[in-house]
Amino acid sequence: MTRVSTHLMFQGNAGEALAEYRRIFSDFIAQDIEYYSEGETGTPGMVKQARISFCGHELMVIDSPIPHDFDFTPSMSLLVDFETSDAQEDAFSSLSSGGQVMMPLDDYGFSRRFGWVVDSFGVSWQLNLPA
Repeated sequence: MTRVSTHLMFQGNAGEALAEYRRIFSDFIAQDIEYYSEGETGTPGMVKQARISFCGHELMVIDSPIPHDFDFTPSMSLLVDFETSDAQEDAFSSLSSGGQVMMPLDDYGFSRRFGWVVDSFGVSWQLNLPA
């Protein structure tokens, strides 16, 4: 094995999600994005495959051309450690907008400040401010 990355499969809204994550995370880098073209299996303009990174983590992102009865689950989440409470609070506010707060920002004993949200795209995020 040479590399491990998290793979996120959206159902038609990967482009919107990537735009949102780019707005939230200042070090977001889209290393490679390929879109479906006319005549391919997926809808033209949907994300065929994207390799992105932020906060030192790489993600593979696609829009599935095949409809599925399943989606993201909170049992798999992206854990982000923040350096400042302001950055954590901004990300928490943005990611929870239109989504769901699983655990509000608070001191739960294992972290001085921790929050868990599911964003409007269904992706689960644990936002941590380490001691």
